[in-house]
Amino acid sequence: MNPTRHFVTLARYNAWATARLLDAVAAVDEDDYRRDIGLFFKSIHGTLNHLLVGEQLLWFRRFAEGVSPRLALDDEAEPDRARLADRLLQGAARWQPLVESWPAERFDGVLSYTTMRGQPATLPFAATLTHVFNHSTHHRGQITAALTALGQPCPELDLVYMLQQEQAKP
Repeated sequence: MNPTRHFVTLARYNAWATARLLDAVAAVDEDDYRRDIGLFFKSIHGTLNHLLVGEQLLWFRRFAEGVSPRLALDDEAEPDRARLADRLLQGAARWQPLVESWPAERFDGVLSYTTMRGQPATLPFAATLTHVFNHSTHHRGQITAALTALGQPCPELDLVYMLQQEQAKP
């Protein structure tokens, strides 16, 4: 397996699924968007904000810049709904070029960083990158469940749908 191609696919999927989810969330009224509906980060907004913090402000910076910001997973990084959506879309689009910039050997290495508790950590690079994309998928799933509970339509976000959509394009 070519690790670069594999992780480029996951990066493309992450951007595709994020865009589809945000399109669906746009139809939710402000009260439902911010209401505590029992998600781990309470609301749709809180969960999207957590995605920004985790995926972009923590993990992207660890992978791209080698820095480990001291943030809490529930820090409100972007209170404005429209700006949050824009930042999520822009951030998701940054992963593919980053992945493409790494030599294939990089995926066999390690990622060393500092945890949010200030402890040094070294983990397998490829497995940790897999975690980033899996983590985003997990929270998108929570939001689709919330959309369903609110009586809103939710998009199909399975990876195979993106692959089928890409194959169908001329």
